Amino acid sequence: MKLIKQLIAVATVALAVNAQAAAPANEAPDVLVKRISQEVIETAKSDKAIQSGDQKKVLDLVESKILPYVDSQRMTALAAGRFWRDATPEQQKLLSEQFRTLLIFTYSGALSQIKNETIEFKPMRSDPTDNEVEVRSQVNVARGEPIPLNYRVAKTPAGWKIYDINVLGAWLVETYKGTFASEIGKGGIDGLIKTLTEKNKSLANKPLKTVSK
Repeated sequence: MKLIKQLIAVATVALAVNAQAAAPANEAPDVLVKRISQEVIETAKSDKAIQSGDQKKVLDLVESKILPYVDSQRMTALAAGRFWRDATPEQQKLLSEQFRTLLIFTYSGALSQIKNETIEFKPMRSDPTDNEVEVRSQVNVARGEPIPLNYRVAKTPAGWKIYDINVLGAWLVETYKGTFASEIGKGGIDGLIKTLTEKNKSLANKPLKTVSK
């Protein structure tokens, strides 16, 4: 789980960039990412409440600016792999809800720690008719080498949404897939749901600055 948290802490910057309620329908995904990224990053940097770990303020930012543009259900289905098809509709619903809650807490913890990071985007190689694309970028940090990251974005009826991220060569969904399979192997889908529920209850009682560590 430590690796997952570290990956999300870096990748939160990428997830945050897709944050806008009404983007032009014909706007390319990489253009959208470039245009919106600064808004969320600057908010996280400049808001003293966020920097101090104000839980409500950070959670509100995540709920309004990040999660609407992440396809959390698709991420859950991909992370659950073949087990997703065996789950009942109710189990799928509960699993998606708990995974989404876990993402909220983890993104929130990472957002509260954004300081001087910036994003540099790479030219996107795709066809205008593509419904799924990969946007490549790197996170420039104050100390150390830039951190390469790519993320997969798909066109949905509600617009472009992120459904996977690659940080330092590791896809986030694949990282979760191993954890999910292990928990399902021990207690089935219900066991995984129970584990995520307990994890979320624990995170709800922790300061945000400790969530992504």
